[in-house]
Amino acid sequence: MTARIGVVTFPGSLDDRDTQRAIRVAGAEPVALWHKDKDLKQVDAVVLCGGFSYGDYLRAGAIARFSPVMDTVIDQAKAGLPVLGICNGFQILTEAHLLPGGMLGNDHLHFICRDQKLRVENADTSWTSDYTAGQEIHIPLKNMDGRYVADRRTLDELEAEGRVAFRYLDMNPNGSLNDIAGITNAAGNVVGLMPHPEHAVESLIGTSRTDGLPFFTSILKKLVNA
Repeated sequence: MTARIGVVTFPGSLDDRDTQRAIRVAGAEPVALWHKDKDLKQVDAVVLCGGFSYGDYLRAGAIARFSPVMDTVIDQAKAGLPVLGICNGFQILTEAHLLPGGMLGNDHLHFICRDQKLRVENADTSWTSDYTAGQEIHIPLKNMDGRYVADRRTLDELEAEGRVAFRYLDMNPNGSLNDIAGITNAAGNVVGLMPHPEHAVESLIGTSRTDGLPFFTSILKKLVNA
């Protein structure tokens, strides 16, 4: 049976089709989910894709968090449903309190778009098991509000519990505390990151690498072996 992975489209989403393609390249079936629909169509996992949901009004991800679909995503994520938030999706996950901390504007106050070097810090989550801890990868990055922040207690907990999933290398592109590029919840089923793995699944596009593909093969293997 083919694993079915839902991709939520909000008003202002930009990367839903790219994410669907990445899922298809990995060998799973992408399922389009609409922000006004609470029905997740019995998917096995969900991706909140990148973009500028609701124009990033108020605060990036703040309005999308209250879309009807998120009521179901939040409930099922707490029950163990694997959820990946990419860029704006990461922002939504923090606004929904599925991941701790928050996202602020880049410290240099400019939109940034570049190929970014990362280190994999946690390869034990639902979305990172096809990596190895310490592996260095290159993933495209594009954001305006990508600065991850949290209070010192939260940062200490993330570090102590191994919940920093990815860290920026060579340069910190947005001022994120502790060079954090992505984090996971304690259960390992919810992961958020600012870079865009869906843009690095085929050698002819993006970084000309396939460093982002293991996100989607990781969740596929978990679902198949569950």
